[in-house]
Amino acid sequence: MAKPVVIVVGADKGGVGKTTVCRTLLDYFSVNKVQTRAFDTESPRGTLKRFHSDITEIVDMTTTADQMRIFDTLNAGLSVTVIDVRAGLLSVALNSLRDIGFLDSVKSGQITFAVFHILGPSIASLDEIAETSNFMNGAKYFLVKNFINDTQFFQWDQSTYDSYFRRIKGATELTIPKLNEMAYEQVEVASVSFVNFVANKGPLDEIANYSFVLRGYVRHWLANVWSEYDRINLTDVTGATSRPRSSET
Repeated sequence: MAKPVVIVVGADKGGVGKTTVCRTLLDYFSVNKVQTRAFDTESPRGTLKRFHSDITEIVDMTTTADQMRIFDTLNAGLSVTVIDVRAGLLSVALNSLRDIGFLDSVKSGQITFAVFHILGPSIASLDEIAETSNFMNGAKYFLVKNFINDTQFFQWDQSTYDSYFRRIKGATELTIPKLNEMAYEQVEVASVSFVNFVANKGPLDEIANYSFVLRGYVRHWLANVWSEYDRINLTDVTGATSRPRSSET
């Protein structure tokens, strides 16, 4: 049996678009035929579940019972487990993973673990990187600049780059481009995945009547996001088996 794969998406700062990145990951795995499940830690309301209700559970990751729901079921035959960590909980979550022995299993090669760290525009994100990198022994570490909220990132000078990035072995930078505002808002209103919006499907897979223009913007944007995931060979990184995706998406 293939070893379990866990992907954590998070940041200690709010408003950086963590759930948007999660949604693109779930769509990417879906079209690549990778079996996936997701956990939304924004308990009790949940945001990710609104867009991927069929594969998402809402949990409180600070409780032992819900940690068991996630990590005691990793050998359930599913290829990838994606965890959308709510704002301010990334460091807490990583500490919990250390305490339960999860990170030891990662180091020993029993579990494949990847962290998508969504960066904010302020210098505080550099401190987040320094703290999070302490947990990345044996893990895949992705530093994500997400422009979905029209974020303007500071430019790191060479000395800053040297002190924070080069000491993090194996860290990979990713860029999520900005999506047309009206298109993004329409997907939010529709409460469907990006893939279903492009396919003109409603929440129950019924035929919808979304704008041709806005669907085009989402299709083009999603292709650019997925090109980033292709660039890092994401399905290979996770060790999941995939099949070529449809050319329609």
